[in-house]
Amino acid sequence: MLILARNWWALAIRGLAAIVFGIAAFVVPNITLVVLVALFGAYALVDGLFAVVAAVQAAERHARWWPLLVEGAAGILLGVLTFVWPGLTALLLLYLIATWAILTGIAEIVAALRLRREIAGEWLLGLSGVLSLLFGLLLIAFPGTGALAVVWLIGAYALVFGVVLTGLALRLRRWHQDGILPRRPGAA
Repeated sequence: MLILARNWWALAIRGLAAIVFGIAAFVVPNITLVVLVALFGAYALVDGLFAVVAAVQAAERHARWWPLLVEGAAGILLGVLTFVWPGLTALLLLYLIATWAILTGIAEIVAALRLRREIAGEWLLGLSGVLSLLFGLLLIAFPGTGALAVVWLIGAYALVFGVVLTGLALRLRRWHQDGILPRRPGAA
């Protein structure tokens, strides 16, 4: 937990990037698939890189690192794939995004469950994982909703995810600045 608190700014950057991406999806709903692919690819790549950095820092401190590494690797892989094959069909891109969101959600839920052993009342990371998982499942369940609906769905997900992640970052910043990390009663 101390590692997350020290690196609260990395979560804040991830959250703000998601918010910016989400706003762009609503402000410019008629963007082409190529632009959407590029924006999403850049977002997934940057998000994945920050998650890998967090995993390396956690590994250096002998903390749980693998959920962050899985999340980061999935983001980097998806980001690279979107740039290597920009002509992917909308349906294939949709399934790639859905798979990434599901893997990210599972990794965040696992990390949140482990985090609950260290601090009391921590639920924001778990909520961001649930949102990611639900977003991925919705994309798979309704693939034929059309390009505009997909853009808006992606934008809504990015906005909510970004707000939740930024909230977690600000909470960790406060704990880091105060020099206290709340612990669950009876936690070792």
